[in-house]
Formats: sequence, structure tokens, C-alpha cells
Amino acid sequence: MSTTTRAAVVESGGAPFTLSDVVLDAPGPHEALVRMVATGLCHTDLGVASGGLPFPLPGVLGHEGAGVVEAVGPAVTGVAPGDHVLLSFTSCGDCRNCRGGHPAYCATWLPLNLLGGGRADGSHTISRDGESLGGHFFGQSSFAELALADERSLVKVDPDVPLESIAPLGCGVQTGVGAVWNVLKPETGGTVVVLGAGAVGLSAVMAAALTPATRIVAVDRVAERLSLATELGATHTVDTSREDLAEALTRITGGQGADGAVETTGHVGVLRQGVDALAARGTLVVVGAPPFGTEVALDVNGLLGGKRIVGLTLGDSETRTMIPALVHLVKDGRLPLHRLIGTYPFEDIDRAVQDMRSGKTIKPVLTF
Repeated sequence: MSTTTRAAVVESGGAPFTLSDVVLDAPGPHEALVRMVATGLCHTDLGVASGGLPFPLPGVLGHEGAGVVEAVGPAVTGVAPGDHVLLSFTSCGDCRNCRGGHPAYCATWLPLNLLGGGRADGSHTISRDGESLGGHFFGQSSFAELALADERSLVKVDPDVPLESIAPLGCGVQTGVGAVWNVLKPETGGTVVVLGAGAVGLSAVMAAALTPATRIVAVDRVAERLSLATELGATHTVDTSREDLAEALTRITGGQGADGAVETTGHVGVLRQGVDALAARGTLVVVGAPPFGTEVALDVNGLLGGKRIVGLTLGDSETRTMIPALVHLVKDGRLPLHRLIGTYPFEDIDRAVQDMRSGKTIKPVLTF
């Protein structure tokens, strides 16, 4: 049976979010209806809303949802009505990467999460006035009071942890944490450089602080964010509005270079500087996403010392293992995610967007 709910709809590329009544399809066999309590706002949402990606519009975005299950489809076994859940990305569950514990690299990841606007069979989950809307965004489309979510995008979490305090774990936080824990895996005495001190970058800083790395360098152009990075575990900061990045990293590392770096800005010039700053056998993780087709020039001979450049989606996380662990760390105060979050009523989504774009708020979370 279909359900009517209120959602934030993007009518066309570059248009603002508009609150509108929409109709959700009845849950399919492997879907659940979730009453949203909170949802994070991510730069990916803004990129799609701007028309930068070929997602079908009008549509409903949102992919860092947190809520309570209201109903489940007949084949759902992992959650039940009343469960507290975080919503993350979806995946097929059956391809080689999914079976190998790498669902972020699912063979059908792009159409299922980012570009398709509907289920794998082509059917739509959201409509308005009898017309289908783009939905199924990351298997959830959580910019709505109710969301129809894939079972594989749902992670059951501790009901004692306030959902608005952990909603960003579904995308941005697990991306930054996974870059450090799942790819760099810092060794004792290592140096980790984080390029960009936004939500993903600061999550990487917090993750690095829980490893044996002894130097954690946060790089940004905003002094306030660098100050926060220090409070979250950075041992050094570089303000690139005031000093040269290469010279600063040479000084900090004693000329040895960085063992690992996380590039979160999506700026190809910064990416090139990060590669150049690596030590022999060092690794740079590419997280920031510039427009499709963007290329970067590299000194090939500079790579021959064993340097690696690794692209990353969603932290290469297996969500049902990673997210509960992160929730536990938040609950224990070891992952102070609250330092990044600013909360906004759902009705103020456009103000949240403006504050995110201006840098006033690092991680907006909409509450219902």
C-alpha cells in the first residue's frame, strides 16, 4: 500500500529544495519503510542538485538518513519494525566485490545509488501527482519524513544513541575513517597528511588519532577549521593561505615525506601536491570528486619510488561491520562527531545548504 509523505524535491538542476507532498510505493520484498529522525547533508547531494550529475530530476535526494523502521517487506530479515537504523549506500550483494566484503565497489553501484533514480528493475519508488520522480538515491532518498529504503542500505544500531548524533556516519564520516583505517592503515611512527578539513577530512583526522601514527597533519585555508583539527587529534596544521604546502610538509617530516595522505578537496592542484609530498612507498587516497572527465598531470618518474594513488568510494566499508563500530566509538566519546554537526529543522534545508556552502557549518544535520 502506498504512503504519502513530505519531501524536499529538487525540480531541476540548480533549483532550490522545495517541500512537497509525494507518494512512496509500497515496500518491495527487500525494502523497509523508515520514519526519518535525522539526515545529514553532504556535498554529493549539492552536486546532484546543481545538475552536475545525470540523476533524473525532479527528484528526492538525501543519503545519510537515520530513523526508525515502520514496516518491512516480506523477505526482509535483518531489521524489524521499531528498530533504530542508519541508512547508507545499497549494493547488489551478489557480485564478486559484494561477496568479497567490498560492497562500495559493487558491479552495479552507480545505477543503484547515484544515477539510476529507481530500483534495479527500473521501477520507481517515489511519485507526485501520478508522475514518477527520481528516487532510490543511495537506496534511500532520505530528504523526506518517510523513506523507502533497500534492506542492504539499512544498518541496525544501538537505540540508546541519539540518531541525530550519528546520521553522518552513513556517508561522509565512514568515508574519512575508511580512508585511514581500510586503505592507509598507518604503522607505528607514521605520518598521515589530510588535505582539506571539512567533514570527511576531519573524520580522517579523528580516525588517524586512533592509530599508531605519530604525526597527523591537517591542511586547509580556514584557520578555524585547523584549530578544530588540532582539538580532534592533529599534531600539526598547515594553513595554505599563509605558507607553502611543500615547504611546510618538508619541515614537518624532516624531509622524509608523508607515509599516507587523504585528498578530500577535489582540487587537482592539491592532489598533485599530495602525490609530490609522499615518501617512498607512500600512498595517497583520492576522496574528493571533481567534475567527471577531470584529469591531473603527474610526474611519472616521481612515482617510481613505489608511490601509490588509490581512489576511494565510501571508505571501502562493509557497512554492517563499520557503522556499528563507529556508533560505539561515538557513544564512548572516542569519536567526537558532535564537534562537526550543526542541526536544522527539516523545513530549513535551504538555510542548511547555504551554511554548508559558506563554511559556517561543517556537517549540517536535518531533524524531523
